[in-house]
Formats: sequence, structure tokens, C-alpha cells
Amino acid sequence: MALQFVYSNQDFVTDARRATGNSLGVALPSTSFDKTIQAGWKERMERGLFRYHLGDLQTRILPGPHCYVAQLNIRRGIERRKPQEILSIQQEFKAKQFNFNKINPDEIIFEMLKDTVGGAVSHENRKQLLQTCRMVVLVNVSPLEFGHCLFVPEPTRCFPQVLTMFSIQVGIESVLLSSDPGFRMGFNSLGAFASVNHLHLHGYYLEHELKIESMPVKPILPEKGLYRLMDFPTGFLFYTESDRVELVARTICQVTDFLVDGNIAHNLFLTRGCPPCDHIKREKDCSSRKGVRIALWPRISCFGAKEESAFNVALCELAGHLPFKNKVDYELIAEKDVVDIIQKYLLPDADFLLLEQKLTHHLMDL
Repeated sequence: MALQFVYSNQDFVTDARRATGNSLGVALPSTSFDKTIQAGWKERMERGLFRYHLGDLQTRILPGPHCYVAQLNIRRGIERRKPQEILSIQQEFKAKQFNFNKINPDEIIFEMLKDTVGGAVSHENRKQLLQTCRMVVLVNVSPLEFGHCLFVPEPTRCFPQVLTMFSIQVGIESVLLSSDPGFRMGFNSLGAFASVNHLHLHGYYLEHELKIESMPVKPILPEKGLYRLMDFPTGFLFYTESDRVELVARTICQVTDFLVDGNIAHNLFLTRGCPPCDHIKREKDCSSRKGVRIALWPRISCFGAKEESAFNVALCELAGHLPFKNKVDYELIAEKDVVDIIQKYLLPDADFLLLEQKLTHHLMDL
């Protein structure tokens, strides 16, 4: 039986403050969540359960205002499992294809269960309540960075790769459970370079600061936690601290449901970040990481099997983290080249503004 990791709102870290500069200086001690993931991940790496050994990755920050974090990970490009052929954003789950019910059980680190009752409740009642919501956390055997795991809600229920409120809420809560501002979560929809049509989110640690953590935003519906990113790449941004997680998760789910209904592919990236603001903040303000920023990029759909030799634009790349599969591109690419590649996958400005208007009316009518 898998290890159970039980948590409650009292376990959230209210401010994982970032040290100044581009690399992390984590002042807070590691939480139980961080220790459990990292120890379980390292132990499985030592046991040889991964497709390749992941050491320290060669990393460089591309010159330019976007400060892209480029990393060379050749083995991932060569040895990862062949992605499934995706033909529709609303493609049904197919049990005959690879899914997370077919993995080696030893790849599972733990099951996340939230204790929402607290207080004096009988052991049997608490056990029943805990079993209603289960997130299975397993190692990604083709990791892109340290601690790279997959978060799979109720694997045996065979959900297709479409976000649910539960998966979004646990994604946000996972970021809040970490004291490390470098812990990230993310999601690729079908048509946005998801590799497997079985609902899952990614989680991993990246030691370098990303611009998305403090990028200026413009309010759209701030009462629902919704903003627009004012810098490249254009997208939506949600923000929540520990007291509004459920409200913001519900709004995000309403937005992603709207996108799925409209057959619009999308990528989601969750990270510690400073509160939303429409201007560049002072350094002191920019270091605050009291809440979670959730970036959502509607984008042009890509169907068919992934082209592994291509520069795939998915959750990491849109957030400013660029894993490269070959040394030539890693060493020679410039910021302008990255912007040009990403731009091809984004909605045209006119289409994005029209989507924003429709989405705003939709949310106000709910």
C-alpha cells in the first residue's frame, strides 16, 4: 500500500520569501511535503527506476529582458516514452493506451489526502472523508529537473486530460505546502503537447527565478483573482493566497471548461509569486512569495504525435524555462529566437482580446 501524506490548511507556508538575485536562497526549513517528495524521488533514482540518471543540468540564462532559463537535457529527448497521438482537445480516455494504471507501483511516492474536518472526529469517519479525494504522486521516469513528479487524481477513475476543480485546487495547495519558492506545478492540455491522455499535472523544482513570478499584470476580474499578463507571452494570470484557494480554483476551472468547450488548447503554470500589480515593484516587494501565481495561456492547437526533434512550446517554455534536447540549440539560441518560436503557438492579439471579452462576460454571468 502506498504511503499516505495527509495535510490540512494549517500546513500551508504563508510566505516562502525569495532571496534577492537570480538564484534561490531558501531561508525556511524544508517542509514535510518537500522532504517526502525529495527523499522518495532520490531513493527511486538510486534504485534505477528512471529511464536515465539525472545529474546537475548544464544551465545558462539567456541575455535579454526575459531572462530565459535554458537547460540541456539530452537524455530526456532520446529516452522518454513516445508521446501518444492526440487528435482532439476532448479526446476520450482509451484504456488500451498507456496510462498511469500501467506503471510500476514502485514509482508511486505517496498518495495525498486532505484532512478537511479536524477536531474530534472518529477514526472511521475521518478515514472515510480522507478516501473521497486522493491525489497519487509518482516519479516522472523521464525527468526534466530535480524532483520531477506527476500528480494524478484518482488514477483508477481514468479521467481524460481535462482539468477538474479538484486537480487545480490540489495543484495550488501543493505549491503552498512547499517552503521552496522554486517548486513549480503545471499542466498541458490535449493539443498543447500533453503526452498522455490521463489526467495529470507536473511538479518539479527549478532553482532559478522566472519573470512570471513578478511580471506586471492588468486587472480583468480581480474579485475572482483574474488578471492579464502585460508582458510576453500574452495570457491570463490568477493569484491566490492560502485563504482564497477554493474560490480561485473554481474560477480557473470555469475558465478552462470554457476553453475546452471552445476547443482551445491551453497550458497552465503554477508558482510562488508576488501579489499582482500593474507596474514593476520595488525589490523588497518583488521578493514576497506569500501566494501562488497561476498563469494560463490559451494557444494554437497542435495535433498528431509530438515531433521530438522540435522545440516544443508547453508549460515550461511559456513560463520561461527552456529544456533543450540538443547541444547546438542550447548553445546558440538567442532570446529573439525563443520569442519567435513561442509566438507561433500563441493566439493572435485580436483573437486573444476577443476571447478575453467573451470569457469576462461568461464569468460575470455565472
